[in-house]
Amino acid sequence: MLLPENKPKAAHLLRGESAERQACDFLISQGLTLVVRNFRCIHGELDLIMKDGETLVIVEVRFRKNAKYGSALESVDVRKQTKISAATEFYLNTLEGEMPRIRFDVMGISGNGELQWVQNAF
Repeated sequence: MLLPENKPKAAHLLRGESAERQACDFLISQGLTLVVRNFRCIHGELDLIMKDGETLVIVEVRFRKNAKYGSALESVDVRKQTKISAATEFYLNTLEGEMPRIRFDVMGISGNGELQWVQNAF
C-alpha cells in the first residue's frame, strides 16, 4: 500500500507555527518553562501551556500581519476565551493531584515582529 505524499503546509499554518516558536522562546527567556505545546482536545487547542513558578499559564498566541481588522490581542474575543477555558478544563482533568493555580495570558505578535505579552488577560 502506498502512503499519500506529504503535502506542504499552507503559508498561514507555517506562520502560526513560527509565531508560537517565537512566543515560546520569549516566554522561556522571561523565566517560564514549557509544559505542553499544542494541546488538542474536543474543545480546541491550547497553544502553549507553561509554568511560571507554581502557576500553570495557558498562553494563546495570536499573529496579525497588520491591524486592518483589529490587533492580534483584540482577536481573542469572548467566544475564543470560552473555547480556551473549556480546553483548559479538559486539560486539567487529565492531571493528577492538587489543581494548580491557573493564569490565562495572550501573546500578540504583529507583522513587524513586535511582541505584546498580556498576563492575566482574562
